[in-house]
Amino acid sequence: MIFDLAEAVRDISQSCGIESKRVHGAVELLSEGNTIPFIARYRKERTGGLDEAELRTVEDQLNSARELADRKETILKTIGEQGKLDDSLRAKIFACSDRKTLEEIYLPYKPKRRTRATIARERGLDPLAELLRSETNPNASREAVLAPFVDANQGVEDAAAALQGACDIIAEEWAEVAEVRAEVREELERGFLVSKAKRGWQGKPSKFEAYYDYREAAKRVPSHRYLAMRRGEAEDTLKVGIAVEGEGVVRRLVDRLVKNRTFLFHKELVDTVADCYERLLFPASESAYLADLKDAADDDAITVFSQNLRELLLAPPAGARVVLGIDPGFRTGCKLVVVDATGKFLENTTIYPTPPRNQTAESERVVLDIVERHSVELIAIGNGTASRETDAFASNLLKKSAGKLSKVVVNESGASIYSASDVARAEFPDLDLTVRGAISIARRLQDPLAELVKIDPKSIGVGQYQHDVNQTRLRKALAREVESCVNLVGVNLNTASAHILSYVAGIGPKLGEAIVQQREANGPFPNRQALLSVPRLGSKAFEQSAGFLRVRGGTEPLDNSAVHPESYRVVKAMAKSTGIPARDLIGNRDTLSALDAHTFVDGQIGLPTVEDILNELEKPGRDPRREFQVPRFTAGVNEISNLEVDMVLEGVVTNVTRFGAFVDIGVHQDGLVHVSELDRKFVNDPSDVVSVGDIVRVKVLSVELERKRIALSRKQLL
Repeated sequence: MIFDLAEAVRDISQSCGIESKRVHGAVELLSEGNTIPFIARYRKERTGGLDEAELRTVEDQLNSARELADRKETILKTIGEQGKLDDSLRAKIFACSDRKTLEEIYLPYKPKRRTRATIARERGLDPLAELLRSETNPNASREAVLAPFVDANQGVEDAAAALQGACDIIAEEWAEVAEVRAEVREELERGFLVSKAKRGWQGKPSKFEAYYDYREAAKRVPSHRYLAMRRGEAEDTLKVGIAVEGEGVVRRLVDRLVKNRTFLFHKELVDTVADCYERLLFPASESAYLADLKDAADDDAITVFSQNLRELLLAPPAGARVVLGIDPGFRTGCKLVVVDATGKFLENTTIYPTPPRNQTAESERVVLDIVERHSVELIAIGNGTASRETDAFASNLLKKSAGKLSKVVVNESGASIYSASDVARAEFPDLDLTVRGAISIARRLQDPLAELVKIDPKSIGVGQYQHDVNQTRLRKALAREVESCVNLVGVNLNTASAHILSYVAGIGPKLGEAIVQQREANGPFPNRQALLSVPRLGSKAFEQSAGFLRVRGGTEPLDNSAVHPESYRVVKAMAKSTGIPARDLIGNRDTLSALDAHTFVDGQIGLPTVEDILNELEKPGRDPRREFQVPRFTAGVNEISNLEVDMVLEGVVTNVTRFGAFVDIGVHQDGLVHVSELDRKFVNDPSDVVSVGDIVRVKVLSVELERKRIALSRKQLL
């Protein structure tokens, strides 16, 4: 095995700027099968308090180190089987510290498809290539040098064919020299990213018009712009490439590769350099550089998507209230559902308060009856088709409810995906798709996190070219974000769905289903310890998950806190020192503040954990999410045609990208606050200023009705 754990820890420590002792502790914990949320929350002593982001970085770099070691073993075996592995090459491979450089070393030995050079070698032209490569003038004429290699039976018809074949061999060898490839790469990095409209698209309108004749320094192209060009290329509208000053590169390569100006075949070697560059070096280097640009753009887009998803998942919950969910519609009517304070479905019906039926009075009677019978506290209205009309209907209704009701327009992105999913079918097998969608809308208001985890994050609509980026990396990043959010907030063991339970540290899909089955068969769990009665849920899964699960009203008060069961003894020691029962410590800020954390540190529990316990006991089960607020859209502004320049509106941030933020102002089309209009000070990253879910005041700068584009400003109101 090439992999060296101690060396990997040193490299990770240097790369991340984290003390090697802390990295080693994290690596040990990961190797023992611990989850990132568990390590970050309950093993701070062993990692020096590394947070989730730092632990993810350590985990990624550790995996990369293992993959690099595996790749080295494969390469060493392949080159060894070719009989070309010497001590110098072996040492070079062992010393290599990154994948890209390793592949450059391996390139000359990599099995190749049939090329002009391989055909030339098959025809016996290697010795002639060696003669040309040496640049030593022979004691013979050109014709005499080439004549022995002419063989019609081998496919070498004449001297010109022999010379061309030898030059093809040399061109391929030069194209695999690392220093030569590096020089071309440097030129590409100084070049320009260019995009052109493909034949037939010049002058034709499309969403890629801005890139029909575009040119920008390759190193400065932002991720969203490059991904837009890539999409245009994928849709056969654009041709994207790198423009460089090729003649200068060729001259420098000639100086590097061709030394003897008096050599008999000097001109042919100079021409071979040009051929090598144009046919092999530039196309391969351009593809590699564009791939690197794509990787960087993917990373940036995935980061943006992950940040937005996190903000959406951690959106303020309305909490345990009875909610009337409305999925608006015109011709098919508005689907109504009622869910109780726990999210349990109670009733559904359909009303027609919007065109073409306009049954306003009858719809009001139906809604007011439902509100009265179920003691509804909140109305959740989906923000899709007919949303503003339904919102206006609800506004009039509220005037007749004597202040007992509030309404909220809820982002319904992905609700239709959920309603047709296996998860929804399992939850509500007898309900129509539209009813399931209305239930999702209602539940999103109660607890966005619990409902949104049921939907593929890509369907939620808070990304930037999410369908164009590396899907494997995207899925991994988004799954991590969901896991992080779920464990940050905690999960009610006795009401959580199998889906949200699957994201709790140490559980996963199968155990999540087993927990729900156990709960349905035997009733609510009385305490965390009862989890161990779930089939296949062993001590390791219990250790990883218990601290993130909440049992409200159970036999153990601490089970409704983030204090891990392994630390209950510390709470008992605190209670003993104060002379009051452990349950009376919970929320007793005066008593807790008088305790000295150092008193309870022992060989197993360190100071960071004791301090966390004290903080949790002060505010047990506190929700880290922001306080719930209701955005207020401007009355009478329901369509994009209602907008006027300089109009000031309130809206909700729905998506944050590198070029700005999209804001829902209640007209069925989000407006864009360009990065330059976000703040009075310079904004490099929009996420530094606004987040998904923020309620903001904006000013209308321009409206393009045909293209449905709305430009907004936030900074003009600051």
